[in-house]
Amino acid sequence: DQESHLAMVPALARGLAAIAPTYYVTGNHEWAVGGVPRLKGILTECGVTVLSNQYVTLERNGDSLVLAGVDDPNGYADQKTPEELYGEIQREAGDLCTILLAHRNDRFDQYAAAGYDLVISGHAHGGQWRIPGILNGLYAPNQGLFPSYAGGQYFFDGTVFLVSRGLARESTRIPRIFNRPEVVVADLVPKSR
Repeated sequence: DQESHLAMVPALARGLAAIAPTYYVTGNHEWAVGGVPRLKGILTECGVTVLSNQYVTLERNGDSLVLAGVDDPNGYADQKTPEELYGEIQREAGDLCTILLAHRNDRFDQYAAAGYDLVISGHAHGGQWRIPGILNGLYAPNQGLFPSYAGGQYFFDGTVFLVSRGLARESTRIPRIFNRPEVVVADLVPKSR
């Protein structure tokens, strides 16, 4: 239920925000459980930056990039599209490296066509069932057998796509098989180096 899901959020959010700047985008499960506006408020109060079809410019050692985030398509019907957000970034921030946080791995073609340089995603839980030694999973909910982009690193028309298997140990309906939870670490290096 909604209350039990929200009860665990503050400790986790504060803990993550104490380690490093923390950014959040919604996924389909948050919209299914409900209470997304309340969840976003709790996260913000705990020091997490919620990116709801928005972007921030990040700077370090004279280098800049744009970190954008879109709400899951299960969200509000009138929300800004990833393409509209990319256009806004180009008009307002210029031609910087753009990283998109987007829950849905099955919309990679859309994100690449929009122009994002790097997309970080999840959703497929690594393919839920995996065969050791094979990059993609065997099965993913709502994506069927042999889902594309289930977990790992992919390339398409100049866009790099990182898909995390995520931390959830099991779905309530479908258990993971040979599919360990993971946290993805991406090292970003300027092109000039």
